Amino acid sequence: MTDKHPKRPGDRILALAILAIGTVSIEPAAAQTYDPAYPVCLHVYSRGANYYECRYTSLPQCNASASGRAAQCVINPYFAGAEEPAGYRRHRRRIY
Repeated sequence: MTDKHPKRPGDRILALAILAIGTVSIEPAAAQTYDPAYPVCLHVYSRGANYYECRYTSLPQCNASASGRAAQCVINPYFAGAEEPAGYRRHRRRIY
């Protein structure tokens, strides 16, 4: 068998260089994250995509930013300072 397309030594290097440049130039997709440093997030509804801005220290502060926008304020479920209320006991369900 003979190779119909003889390869030149630089072809493989050129192909790898193009692949490397293409991989580096692609922007990574940003995953939605909640900033654990802030207790309140603004959930913004837009045509392209919905997103969260977790940078508010109180609901009134967030509500002022949400005013007049397609948005609502929500409690950050990943807030690092979140604690269970005093006297709170989690009940376990019994499975019989």
